Amino acid sequence: MFPRLHPFLAWDQRITARLQLKPNHPAWKLAAFLAHSGDSWFWAAGMALVWLLTRGEWHTRAGLLESAIICQALAVFVMKRRIRRPRPAGEWGGVYRQIDPHSFPSGHATRAWMLVTLAVGLGPAWLVAVLLVWSPGMSLARVATGVHYVSDILGGAILGILFGLLTLALAPWGIAWLPFLFY
Repeated sequence: MFPRLHPFLAWDQRITARLQLKPNHPAWKLAAFLAHSGDSWFWAAGMALVWLLTRGEWHTRAGLLESAIICQALAVFVMKRRIRRPRPAGEWGGVYRQIDPHSFPSGHATRAWMLVTLAVGLGPAWLVAVLLVWSPGMSLARVATGVHYVSDILGGAILGILFGLLTLALAPWGIAWLPFLFY
């Protein structure tokens, strides 16, 4: 398809294979937990709950995060369907492999780095710190469990930062046009 990409893709496959863990590895359960912790349903449900149970600053934050998560998930789904890069071979992650057999970009990494960017823009500082520890760990766990290549994660991280910046730029417009979602 793109002959100039072959050396990069070969490197990507080699480094990904080195980072993958075997299911009997002592860190496997932690990697599996971290890999699942970035699931869109988990974050969407969590933000919906925060939105329902709070008012004020956290209600507005949760509305923005929920909106961004939904838009990001839809955009990544469309991108994956267009790019159609198969996931790395493996057994773990059957639900991901059945529902979404495509790996580029990683929706989990996109979501994680979008949340970091939004937390930097919206606060509070403790949330930024928590997400800056969680995001790289969760992203690497997606490679360690064999459901993504390293380039899927890097592409997702870049895309997530861009989604976060776009959300921050559009937030005043969204709040003005749809105040019932944010107040």
